[in-house]
Amino acid sequence: MANSVSFVLSVKAVLLDLDGTLLDTLPDLADAANAMLAELDRPLLPVDTIRGYVGKGIPNLVERCLGYPAESAAPDARAALAAFRRHYASVNGRKARIYPGVVEGLEVMRGAGLRLACVTNKAAAFTEPLLETMGLAQYLDMIVSGDTLARKKPDPLPFRHICASFGIEPQQALVIGDSRNDVAGARAAGCPVICVSYGYSEGEDVRDLGADAIVTTLEEAARRVIPAAR
Repeated sequence: MANSVSFVLSVKAVLLDLDGTLLDTLPDLADAANAMLAELDRPLLPVDTIRGYVGKGIPNLVERCLGYPAESAAPDARAALAAFRRHYASVNGRKARIYPGVVEGLEVMRGAGLRLACVTNKAAAFTEPLLETMGLAQYLDMIVSGDTLARKKPDPLPFRHICASFGIEPQQALVIGDSRNDVAGARAAGCPVICVSYGYSEGEDVRDLGADAIVTTLEEAARRVIPAAR
């Protein structure tokens, strides 16, 4: 893994993760998780604990909060998942914030003629309203959520699906994310991948994920790939 790389790729598209890359959604996710736990008469969790649970979709987040599979036959598992979705729907976007450099980076990418897509494990019912609320949907040509396809990250299907839709080869699409899901999925699909330094990464050190490079902002990433994209 290189910390500083000048990309010389024929990049035609950028595929962007959502939570921890474009937006800091942790405050809303934590509020919904603790509202769910309170409803179930379970102890609340610190925000920093919940931070390590973000990245593999809502069922996995709920599972981690409960300590067992949210879709299992455990008595309150399905009720917990339903409660979380209900609470999250009411707070989705309320405290979320756009990371510094994101809008600037998206502007640079769009100005260079790159196709942009968001690929996330968050369900479409939450993804699309969130991107609209935060004003980021206008930059995107495509959105692939966790329930859009039969499989989600770290499976390569979402990345390959977007590339096919854009009519490009995987090596022409740069993946930008914050977690092992993004790196593993990109590698399996044949896409180059870089990580932001500020995301969640499920408690792992982003330097250990095997990305091609790490950037401090999305604007930095945009400045690296634009010369190669022209």
